Amino acid sequence: MIAPLAMADSLYLSSLAGPSLDAADHPRHAATVRITHWINTFSFFGLLLSGFAILLAHPRFYWGETGTVGTPSLFRLPLPFVLTGQTGWGRSLHFSSAWVCVLSGAFYVVSGLVTGHFRRDLLPRAADLGWRPVAKVISKSLRWERPGAGESPTYNVVQRLTYLGVIFVLFPVAIWTGLAMSPAVTSVFPFLADAAGGVQSARTLHFFAAGFLVLFLLLHIAMVCLAGFRARVWSMIAGRYE
Repeated sequence: MIAPLAMADSLYLSSLAGPSLDAADHPRHAATVRITHWINTFSFFGLLLSGFAILLAHPRFYWGETGTVGTPSLFRLPLPFVLTGQTGWGRSLHFSSAWVCVLSGAFYVVSGLVTGHFRRDLLPRAADLGWRPVAKVISKSLRWERPGAGESPTYNVVQRLTYLGVIFVLFPVAIWTGLAMSPAVTSVFPFLADAAGGVQSARTLHFFAAGFLVLFLLLHIAMVCLAGFRARVWSMIAGRYE
């Protein structure tokens, strides 16, 4: 499982939205969002590094309960088997980083539910769900337009739908499939692997969930850079625009 759960919130000040004229006078990110964001950022890079090491050890994917080098694979990545039998450190780092990410993310989700952050800032308005509002936002993002100084810093409809999908779909899938690959966990809760179709099926689903999360991160960084990297990063550190 890779990915910082609270990282989605950092786009509050990024992408197509720019600061309003009096944005410097108002706090933008709550302390809970900032703290969990940076905890998950560092755990994310631990997950990336260790996940890639594990992938190099066996870049083949299967469907079902079992799968080895000598059996047909569902697909394989064009990577060499360079670390076979030498991924103890990678698995240990992946496991530790994953639990830090899960616990920090769980705290973020509970806080968001209690404070009404998800309902207030992420749930799309019915008026914004039409084809024209969505198409307008997508068109502007594809042109990579830098936001103007007077634009509202609130989430647009595409951001809201994306964040909800990442928080409540991709992350749960990554957590579920990650647990389904653990022999210690499945010995107590075998239904986790059974629901995925087997341990190897869980590994394959885990890979795709991780891939979509990495894609989200790359777009996130690109949008932050477009909207103003230093101001956005500073707001996630201090809670206010510079």
